Amino acid sequence: MPAISVPDLAVLPRVAPLAPTAMQRRVVSITNAPSGFEGEGFPVKRAFAGIDLAHLDPFIMMDEMGEVDYAPGEPKGTPWHPHRGFETVTYIMDGSFIHQDSHGGGGSITNGDTQWMTAGSGLLHIETPPEELVMSGGLFHGLQLWVNLPRAQKLVTPRYQDLRADASALFSSADGASIVRLIAGDLGGHRGPGSTYSPMVMAHATIAPGATLELPWRTDFNSLVYVMGGVGTVGPDGTAIRAGQSAVLGRGDALRVAATDRPDTKGQRGMEVILLGGKPIREPIAWAGPFVMNTKAEVMQAFEDYQRGAFGRELPHLGASQLAG
Repeated sequence: MPAISVPDLAVLPRVAPLAPTAMQRRVVSITNAPSGFEGEGFPVKRAFAGIDLAHLDPFIMMDEMGEVDYAPGEPKGTPWHPHRGFETVTYIMDGSFIHQDSHGGGGSITNGDTQWMTAGSGLLHIETPPEELVMSGGLFHGLQLWVNLPRAQKLVTPRYQDLRADASALFSSADGASIVRLIAGDLGGHRGPGSTYSPMVMAHATIAPGATLELPWRTDFNSLVYVMGGVGTVGPDGTAIRAGQSAVLGRGDALRVAATDRPDTKGQRGMEVILLGGKPIREPIAWAGPFVMNTKAEVMQAFEDYQRGAFGRELPHLGASQLAG
């Protein structure tokens, strides 16, 4: 997978070193992401499988899509399907994905771009690889995160944010050995471009072999670390963690992730990690398939509304060039 890189590290702002009084968040649990398939059959790792929703709040789930090197004709996506009551955040590191929804949103994302889709009151959408990727095959790697919406915003009008890689905030660690791409939220004096209904942080960090990344963290946020590549440790006690594992961290105002100087099983040195945190919503959750509501009755209503066509209609498929235009 591609590490986050810039032509000259010296031009990046550095996060300030932590205060001596900072309280590092300790590890509550380490879980393994099982493998599965999504959509029309593309491989995923279920990053948050086995983690209690109380530790995830305001997040619902996250899938790591790939990393997979497709042969020609193999790339797959999802058919048209509905959503209501939450947001999908799709972050692509390798390859490309095309998104369309029944409210007219959509676009093509690639190499560090993010699609932030607020399903709200309900829509249909589809995600597919572009025709050129299907024809040629090639590397594909991304993430999709589901973010819950508070009860007051469950039925907001759907909207779509197209967050290009160059719009994300980039900064380095205090020692300059790690790079952080901030997609949403405030972190270390920087702000990501994503607009959120619940206060949260989403960041991708590239940690150099043997380096340690320490960052301030809001005390009212939870804290989750997911490793996409490499081996290292997390927390002040140096708990071991590797690719395909998630760490839930406890209370505190700082977090620590360190990369070993040895390669992982794929030969990767250094670490690629996703850092997530948010202010818990602390509301009841009724979740069934593509609908995340507060009560079972609301989920049943979502199914009824979908079946009667209230979420809109499927649109003609557009290619990447048409979406870009």
